[in-house]
Amino acid sequence: MSRLCYISRNYYGLSGAGNKAKTDIERTLQEMGARNLGLRTTFYDNKVVAFVLNLVGIVKMMCCIRRGDTLVLQYPVKKYFSFICSVAHGRGARVIVVIHDLMSLHRKRVTLETELSRLGKADVIIASNEKMQHWLMAQGLQCPMTALGLFDYLDGQTAEKVSSPLPHREGVGEGLSLVYAGALVMRKNSYLLELAHKARHFTLHIYGNADGLPGIDKAPHAVCYPFTPADEFIRSADGDFGLVWDGDSLETCQGDFGEYLRYNSPHKVSFYLRAGLPVIIWREAAVAPIIEKEGIGITIGSIAELEERLQHLTADEIQKMRDNVSRISQRLANGEFFREALQRVL
Repeated sequence: MSRLCYISRNYYGLSGAGNKAKTDIERTLQEMGARNLGLRTTFYDNKVVAFVLNLVGIVKMMCCIRRGDTLVLQYPVKKYFSFICSVAHGRGARVIVVIHDLMSLHRKRVTLETELSRLGKADVIIASNEKMQHWLMAQGLQCPMTALGLFDYLDGQTAEKVSSPLPHREGVGEGLSLVYAGALVMRKNSYLLELAHKARHFTLHIYGNADGLPGIDKAPHAVCYPFTPADEFIRSADGDFGLVWDGDSLETCQGDFGEYLRYNSPHKVSFYLRAGLPVIIWREAAVAPIIEKEGIGITIGSIAELEERLQHLTADEIQKMRDNVSRISQRLANGEFFREALQRVL
């Protein structure tokens, strides 16, 4: 009998977006009837304990995997990716790989040749988005592929819970508020300092450790909030748009963080949508076509365009975006993006 399987692992808490995305996929797999061939999910911060638990989980998988199984593997796997694929194939199982990050693009942690060699061991690949899929194909990767689009963002303890209707806020053009939430560091977010001084028709609502951007709490057009847990942010974040922009420039997303937006599907996009916020994102970002197609935000070539774009938005346009966000938010809460992608490759 053919089984859908996965290997759970130890995660270093859920504060990181990547861990949330991976555990959400595990939960969706559970709801689809998949079998965990590893140990139960754990969240120990001790690296030695984590290493041992993950290794034991892989050994358990080696004993449990059967001919005809389909193993869903989330990439990158810090250790043993090629080994796991070899064991699965040796036992007559096939491997579906869901890509969260490409290490050859993200901080150049491995060479492109090494990464393509690893990914080539998969039977089927679910890329983060269509742009990543097309890029991998252009590099010569031969595996059958599909694209996820957006990473799901499940609620609380069950994926069946659906978000409540979005609040209808008044105001358009001037007086809008833009939300930025996340770790604040100069190499990634220094543009926020300049934006918080130059803004004329909107206010920045910044959630995170303001010490990472010295002076941001004194900026005339910024309102700073401390780090807010994800569930609380989704329930209570007050704003009109969520801003996705990385780098040190108002002109374009540049540097390692900015350029990676061209191929990555930021979990922050799903986070904002679950909080009921239409998204503002770089026009060259990989998920920009989804934002435009679904009508769940606006895309810009540079921050310099932002004032004019916001000024010319009508109340009806903003309300339509909010309605679309409510629809997509429900899909994210129910794990539908991953479910649909997995059904395509199954």
